[in-house]
Amino acid sequence: MDDIESIRQKRMQQLQESLEKKDYPSNPVTINDASFNEFVSKYPLVLVDCWAPWCGPCRMLSPVLDELAVEMQGKVVFGKLNVDEEKMTAVKFGITSIPAMLIFKNGEFVDKVIGAVPKQNIIQKLQPYI
Repeated sequence: MDDIESIRQKRMQQLQESLEKKDYPSNPVTINDASFNEFVSKYPLVLVDCWAPWCGPCRMLSPVLDELAVEMQGKVVFGKLNVDEEKMTAVKFGITSIPAMLIFKNGEFVDKVIGAVPKQNIIQKLQPYI
C-alpha cells in the first residue's frame, strides 16, 4: 500500500509541475512601460532583456534568450523591452548600455547582467534565485 501511495504522490507532483509550467511562456514576452510592473510581478522569477533593434550585441543575445525561455520554462519568465520605444523604464533602472538584463524576484529588482554574455553566465546569474 505504501508503494502505491508513493507512486500516486509522485505522479500528482508531476501533474502539478506540468500545470504550473503551462502558465509560463516558452518564449520571451514583449513588454512596454505600461505593462512592465504587472509583468515582473506576475511571475516569481523574471528576466527582462532591455534591447534595441539597431544593437548588434542585442541581436546576438536574442536567440540565446529564446533557448533559455524554453529550457527554463516553469522556473523563469523572459521579457523583452525595447528601450528606444519604452524610455521610462530604461530611465527608471538607469540603463545606459545595452543589452542589459534585469532580474526580478517576486516583483522586486534583485540583479542585472550587462552585455552580450554567454548563455552559461546568464544561467549562473539566475541560479541563486530559482
